[in-house]
Amino acid sequence: MRKYSFASVAALIVTLMLGVVFALPARAHASLKSSDPAKNAQVQTLSKVTLEFTESVRFPVVVVQGPGGKRYESGTPVVDGPKIVQAVVPSVPAGAYTIAWRVVSSDGHPVEGEIPFTVVGSPDAPATEATPGSEATPGSQASSGADGSQEVEGGQAAGDSQGGSGDAAATDTAAAQDGQASIPGWAWAVVFGIAGVGIGLYLSLRKKS
Repeated sequence: MRKYSFASVAALIVTLMLGVVFALPARAHASLKSSDPAKNAQVQTLSKVTLEFTESVRFPVVVVQGPGGKRYESGTPVVDGPKIVQAVVPSVPAGAYTIAWRVVSSDGHPVEGEIPFTVVGSPDAPATEATPGSEATPGSQASSGADGSQEVEGGQAAGDSQGGSGDAAATDTAAAQDGQASIPGWAWAVVFGIAGVGIGLYLSLRKKS
C-alpha cells in the first residue's frame, strides 16, 4: 500500500516538473498583442505602423509592402519596451498592403508574422476651377485672328515680291546670254567680204606668175 502511494506521488511530481519545463519556454516567447493598422483593416491614410507585444522585444525589422511589391517604410523602427513604431513615406497610394515584422524575444527566440490591411484613400477633392485670367476673351481672340491674318498677308506679299525679283533677274540673265551667243548679220558679211578679197588677190597673183 505504501509502495503504491509512493509511486503515485513520484509520478505526479515528474509530470508537474515536465509541465513546468515545457511551459516556461512557451511563456518566455513574445507574441503580438495589437497593431495599428489592425489585421484586415481598411484605413483612409497611413502615416506610421505601430506594433505592441506581450513583452519587451529587441532587433525589430518592419517591412511595409504595398501595390506592385513596392516598399513604403521610411527609416528604422523605434523600440520602446514592448512597442515598436515604424514610419512610412508620405502620401501612400490606395491598395492592398502587408506588414511583415520580425523581433527577438527577451530569451533570444525570434518571432515573426504578417498583417494584411488595405488603404482605401481619402475622398476625391473637388476639381479646381479655372481662374478668370486664364480664359481668353472674345476681343483677345479677335485681335489674335487679325494679327495672324496680317502676318499671312505680309508673308504672301513678301513671297510675291521675291518671286518678281527672281523672275526679273532670270530674264536679265537670259537676255545677256542671248546677246553673247548671237552675232549680227553685218559682221558675217564683213568676214566673208574680206575672205573673198583675199581669195581674188591670191588668184590674180598666181596668174601673173
